[in-house]
Amino acid sequence: MPDAIDESASVEGPVAESASRPPAPANHLLSRSVTSALLWLALPVLAEQSLFLLLGLTEMFLAGTISKEATTAIGLASQVGWLAGLLFSFVGVGATALVSRHAGMGDPKQANHFANQAMGAAVLMGITACALLQLAAPYMPGFLHWKGEPAEIGVRFLRVDACGHITGALVVIASACWRGTGDTRTPLYIMCAANLFNIVVSTTLRFGWGPIPSYGVMGIAYGTLCARILGGAIAVALLFRGRSGLQLLRRELPFRGDSMSRLFRVGIPAGIDGILLWSGQFAFLMIISNLATGEEQAATVAAHFVGIRVEALSYLPAWAWGVAAATMVGQSLGAGQPDRARRSGHLAAAQGAGLCLLMGVCYFVFAKQIYAVMNSSGDLERVSAIGVPALRLLAFFQIPCALMIIYPNALRGAGDTRYPLLYTLLGMVIWRLPLAYLCGVTLNGGLVGAWIGMCLDMTFRAICNAIRFTRGRWVAIQV
Repeated sequence: MPDAIDESASVEGPVAESASRPPAPANHLLSRSVTSALLWLALPVLAEQSLFLLLGLTEMFLAGTISKEATTAIGLASQVGWLAGLLFSFVGVGATALVSRHAGMGDPKQANHFANQAMGAAVLMGITACALLQLAAPYMPGFLHWKGEPAEIGVRFLRVDACGHITGALVVIASACWRGTGDTRTPLYIMCAANLFNIVVSTTLRFGWGPIPSYGVMGIAYGTLCARILGGAIAVALLFRGRSGLQLLRRELPFRGDSMSRLFRVGIPAGIDGILLWSGQFAFLMIISNLATGEEQAATVAAHFVGIRVEALSYLPAWAWGVAAATMVGQSLGAGQPDRARRSGHLAAAQGAGLCLLMGVCYFVFAKQIYAVMNSSGDLERVSAIGVPALRLLAFFQIPCALMIIYPNALRGAGDTRYPLLYTLLGMVIWRLPLAYLCGVTLNGGLVGAWIGMCLDMTFRAICNAIRFTRGRWVAIQV
């Protein structure tokens, strides 16, 4: 693809002069083999994401014990929660890139400065996300042509869920900063505590226990809210104690124009990328909702959400090795080792793709069993008949899924955030949405037809980002 975007994404500032310093002595990530360093970084993220997936599957299972309408409400909340996480990436991606670069330079003071600036921004972004989602909640089910019970449940669930994003932002941004230093274990510990707490509370409030009454589907929302508050409190407490060299300091928290400019100039393209991706996904969900009407519509949407939640199993290794690649690329460039940065990105892609291939085999072989477990409310036969063929189609596209996630993360670790944005836009506009509508609605291909567009979009973005990383122009970008 032609280089249509200026490479001047470099961010100049007072600290940029440190790029001319001699490389600092290698830290533990730069002194060990690339394979060992990637595993050190990726395995805790893999465990963290596994816990997150366990939570998502538990929520879907609990909703499945109520009705397909409850399942659709949980699915909508997960889509909206994903949007909030993408909004936080405006800061998170920049924080990881800048903290990792200065950690690689051996400049912990400046790395801590950017972590403080990012946490200050996290507070404002969490409040903003909560307010916007509260206002938007009544309209989202209408965009999907949902009526009656699914719409009512969806609005109530969204409004409770939105409150948790105030403290959820603190966890997301703090984790991005810790990963920049090479600490992927602290986010794991926080996720472990918060998610296990979430599962216990959500299950208790769903079914009731002793004097605690059953709140049905809203009990799941209340459990999620409590867990996010707990996670935010733990993250802030650890930062005040100076975990992994990052400490919240009162003098560093007030915003500084040059520092915030650097954070956002790296993060804004990634944030826009995320919002475009979410907008495309929401438009894609609108197409899914138009595949059928009435009871058949609810079953189709439920089958889609179950399949997407299960496919998160592939996102586990892909995201874990993507985070590892971002940290390794950023620290290697900061230490003046571009060849190590290149090896890190390619090796992370190969390892993540191999694991995702194994997951694809599981999807194909166990598709029926997966839908049987995830939908036990009495609509099993209808939901499974729609979802099983679609999940088996998706099984053949797990390698593109991995590369689509890992290579953009590696590029973002170098501060190259504009090209992944371009590829997301083109993939949505050229492949996913037009083909989903053509194959799913116009040609009556149902969920399988709609997912054809999704699979080809993933393949397109995987190829483009792999080519971009291989060409290596991101090595010259300064953050």
